[in-house]
Amino acid sequence: MGAYTNKTGGLMFKGLAPINYRGREVWPLIEGGKGVSATNHASSGAWAAAGGIGTISAVNADSYAEDGSIIPQIYKGRTRAERHQELIEFAINGAVAQVHRAYEIASGKGAININILWEMGGAQQIMIGVLERCKGMIAGVTCGAGMPYKLGEITSSFGVSYLPIVSSGRAFRALWKRAYSKVADYLSAVVYEDPWLAGGHNGLSNAEDPRQPQDPYPRVRDLRAVMREAGIPDSTPIVMAGGVWHLRDWSDWIDNPELGQIAFQFGTRPLLTQESPIPQGWKDRLTTLDEGDVLLHKFSPTGFYSSAVRNPYLRNLEARSERQIAYSTEEAGEQNQLLDVGVKGKKYWVAKPDLQNARAWFGAGFTDAIKTPDQTLVFVTPEERKTIQKDQADCMGCLSHCGFSAWKDHDDYTTGYLVDPRSFCIQKTLQDIAHTGDPEQNLMFAGHSAYMFKQDPFYSNGFVPTVKQLVDRILTGD
Repeated sequence: MGAYTNKTGGLMFKGLAPINYRGREVWPLIEGGKGVSATNHASSGAWAAAGGIGTISAVNADSYAEDGSIIPQIYKGRTRAERHQELIEFAINGAVAQVHRAYEIASGKGAININILWEMGGAQQIMIGVLERCKGMIAGVTCGAGMPYKLGEITSSFGVSYLPIVSSGRAFRALWKRAYSKVADYLSAVVYEDPWLAGGHNGLSNAEDPRQPQDPYPRVRDLRAVMREAGIPDSTPIVMAGGVWHLRDWSDWIDNPELGQIAFQFGTRPLLTQESPIPQGWKDRLTTLDEGDVLLHKFSPTGFYSSAVRNPYLRNLEARSERQIAYSTEEAGEQNQLLDVGVKGKKYWVAKPDLQNARAWFGAGFTDAIKTPDQTLVFVTPEERKTIQKDQADCMGCLSHCGFSAWKDHDDYTTGYLVDPRSFCIQKTLQDIAHTGDPEQNLMFAGHSAYMFKQDPFYSNGFVPTVKQLVDRILTGD
């Protein structure tokens, strides 16, 4: 397939055609709703105005004061439960502000979605609060990072579409049988988020090897087969998310009877636009990446794998986990050496090689050993320990279950597990990088195709497109 000139004189990729999305004619191009404030009203409204589906991240989005300045999310509650309620209020107010602004920018063109993480703290309450206050503005809700069984039930009660995010046909089958079959009319698309290519959190199952990427085609073909078994028409799109850069690379997916209607989600490319809200330092860093600079890792407190730029922040987490030894509280087998560094008189038995490593780390300044949930000890500096303890104490419950703080957003508010010092406060670092924090010292989510910013001639000589210019470029196949 090549490109051809459409009726208005614009160059458009052959085979690509608008789709009907809840009564709206839109391009099958969806902006990914990324993280904390990485997509907002400016980028999403512009994407919709260009004829696509813009997606606002409704994950602790920014709200604004009367003068237009961003309201800092500062928590005053003394307990985690009190701070959690503040977080929910921030989240609802922020998402509502973003939707209203994006809707105005779109001016009736395209469509506006919001993105919710099912495993974020208070997800259902936040979704309901936003939909109640944005009636007629939100076309659909994309939702992943977990198994969002109640997604369709909630959105359909407001007359809004739902677009579940899955990484396999098996996951969708479970969602359909348990819940979605009851609200089938409001299922407008299924997002296939490739667990090896997408940025942010990834849905790798325990049976899948993070080091062995699988071809997305047969996985999407299998997803379509599951949808057909359920009686879902081929006109209901599967949205390919993860690794999408040039449409010409996906030419055999378009008008493919084996796959049915396909749409494409762009998460990484919209980061580098004039409307993108991320700070300039983050944008500049994207243009320097090489292939392999994005790491699929399991440090996230969500328990999911996620993909982010392997910057000093992520390298520090890698190094922390490498300074790790197994221990026993009793002398047994190879663990017959009494640990004499980092534990201040407590008795832990370790293997002889691990004792030697621990002494070396101690001598290098990593003098404090902290227990993990896996019967191991990690060695950190006293400064790192203080930061870890403070971040855990400041927890505001941004996740339904948090490995870093042992928070749970219901029942007794605790997971019952030991906190994991190998992880980090995800809310803190994502808020920081989105609001002028050092991109090298924070978690910088990106898809694995981010290295294309450096290679694609579209971005040569430091060119940063508007969202409209980017969408027009994508429509040509490039």
